[in-house]
Amino acid sequence: MTGTGTVRLTWHGHSTVWIEDSGTRLLTDPLLRDRLAHLRRRRGPRPHLTDAPDAVLVSHLHADHLDFASLRRLPGRPTLVVPAGAGALVRRTLGPAAGPCVELAPGETTTIGEVRVTAVPAAHDGGRGPWSRHRAAAVGYLVQGRARTWFAGDTGLFDEMGKLGPLDLALVPVGGWGPTLPAGHLDPAGAAEAVRRAAAAWAVPIHFGTFWPIGCDRIRPDRFLPPGEEFARHAGAVSPGTRVRVLRPGESCAVPAS
Repeated sequence: MTGTGTVRLTWHGHSTVWIEDSGTRLLTDPLLRDRLAHLRRRRGPRPHLTDAPDAVLVSHLHADHLDFASLRRLPGRPTLVVPAGAGALVRRTLGPAAGPCVELAPGETTTIGEVRVTAVPAAHDGGRGPWSRHRAAAVGYLVQGRARTWFAGDTGLFDEMGKLGPLDLALVPVGGWGPTLPAGHLDPAGAAEAVRRAAAAWAVPIHFGTFWPIGCDRIRPDRFLPPGEEFARHAGAVSPGTRVRVLRPGESCAVPAS
């Protein structure tokens, strides 16, 4: 299923990426609102989707990645691909209006249109939150069409990253939404090591510079915008074969497949 061509993407901020490969349209971790609890969208326009995705890839249960209000706003009835164990929560919360729901554990694969989607490991907490008993192991996704694309979701470093490549494109988290970055996350240096391990030809940093708590810009402004360019510098040092494209929320680009 792989071959020459391009993958087209739009980064809508945070972990929300529109991916087009082989005519198949995917949307990752949609967060389509300007406010989520104490977080505010501080950069980029609120996403407005005119086309329906063929599928939505949800990496884990945290509210900034599995946002039910955003899922209800999606046009059409896209297939929801979620971590194994999350299906019951998703079906119960969204009700009969939701599209088909596919659960994947690491190593399991489903076909969406003309691409294969495989769940891969992620080193990240799998709970919904401290107030919830819902849990499902966090995952990333490997999308294989004309290109081989890794959407990492939210993760720290893990040994199996070396088995993901070689990749045409890595969509890799490089920061967070607050003044500190807990365990289970990648900072710019860690994200550069991740793309080195995965042998990514191209990389686009995500999960930074979009949502921010009120007042945090006065406390730690260095953690909002800089992670994208910091990642590009680190990647240039440790993974010189990786070309980095730092996007602004709402910006699009095309990446060639090998």
